[in-house]
Amino acid sequence: MLFDLNRFGAGTYKQEAAKIVHLAWPMFIAQIAQVGVGVVDTVMAGRYGAEDLAAVALGISLFMTLYISLMGVITALNPILSQLYGAQKISDLSQVGSQGVWLAFVLGLVGMLIMWALIAPLNHYFELGEYVKHVFAYYMFWIAMALPFALVYRSLHAYASSLNKPKPMMWISLFGLCMSIPINYALIYGMWGLPGLGGIGCAIGTVCVFAINTVCLWLYIRYDAYFRQFGRLNLASGLDFPVLKRIVVLGIPIGLSFLIEVSLFTFISILIANLGVEYVASQQVVINISSLVYMVPQSLGAALSVCVGYAVGSGQMQRARYIAGVGLTIGLAASCVTVLVILIFRTSIVSMYTTDAAVIAIGATLLVFNAVFQLPDAMQTIATGALRGYKVTRLPMVVHAIAFWVFGLCLGYVLCFHFNMGIYGFWSALIFSLTLAAIAFIVLLSRVSQRFVSKQV
Repeated sequence: MLFDLNRFGAGTYKQEAAKIVHLAWPMFIAQIAQVGVGVVDTVMAGRYGAEDLAAVALGISLFMTLYISLMGVITALNPILSQLYGAQKISDLSQVGSQGVWLAFVLGLVGMLIMWALIAPLNHYFELGEYVKHVFAYYMFWIAMALPFALVYRSLHAYASSLNKPKPMMWISLFGLCMSIPINYALIYGMWGLPGLGGIGCAIGTVCVFAINTVCLWLYIRYDAYFRQFGRLNLASGLDFPVLKRIVVLGIPIGLSFLIEVSLFTFISILIANLGVEYVASQQVVINISSLVYMVPQSLGAALSVCVGYAVGSGQMQRARYIAGVGLTIGLAASCVTVLVILIFRTSIVSMYTTDAAVIAIGATLLVFNAVFQLPDAMQTIATGALRGYKVTRLPMVVHAIAFWVFGLCLGYVLCFHFNMGIYGFWSALIFSLTLAAIAFIVLLSRVSQRFVSKQV
């Protein structure tokens, strides 16, 4: 049987599934809360007006592209730390964690400068109204300042989750989400003496929320008794280039994989920008919903990376292969439920974001396409997470590039503009590309895990 799922009994399956879910569900809640900040931006901007929604949609797409790509580099901390933890190399954990924070801060500053540099050329490219361009420019300026906070938070997230402490992140992220609602409302519509800034207020509110989350998680890790056994995170020692190199060498392929995947959606948003405000707004609404749904397989993939990494670090290669299979079966079941929910409630879900009839109609149709690709998207995401547990990152990057840019973006462009399928051409290509990626990653994971077992024997 694939991944030797018949090797152990039902009791072992339940035990490993429980471990994965125990680690994944707080990550899921934390991720939902973080993405929920973007949802709050989209919903509130949509209620303010379709033009503000379009500007925020374009701005948040670019922000998420950079954020997720740079976050991929930081994600290398998960397999590094979990394998160190599994091998009981306790003295190395705080050193790697500290360097992860430094790396995240530097990458955040670089990302902020890139976003500022993109404002003028993109505003020149977009054939949108002057008001939309104005909101877009100021949204980009402010949201860029959230990147250093967001990436440092992700480095702390990786440190805590790899050491089996995911729940505090959940509560901190939920607190930040709750704070985002009154902060955004005050900045968008004007309260407590503040001017009403519309979509621009969403960006300033997001910066505040990410800053709050980062400070809270840092203080928790700094002063909680559980983390003392690993040594305190120490930034005063400065940069340790050999340790940074270990993180970067493993993390760059992950970051590029993330960039390839998220840029696919960003480029689609840019390419359809001139189809009209309704299509831009509908695309962003569906991408926003998709981002929330994606947190299920993404959290399972992150948890699987830690669990597989711990098993590999402790020398349990057969167990690591089995754990990978268990994670895939959990993801398969969860994605089937997701498909049903999206199909049944698609119109009601889109209506939560906007009252514009055209946006609702287009968005509800796009959600049908979105529902279809849930299963292959879940499988490729979870399989990729397990591969990271083995520290296999370069070949997945190549697979992502071929599947998403060739069969996703290029094929989608042809279907959209040369076969007159419009936005639906891109979504048809997405389904095809994700299916190819899912098949490729499951085969690759099976071979890699078997190779580790064979080496041990």
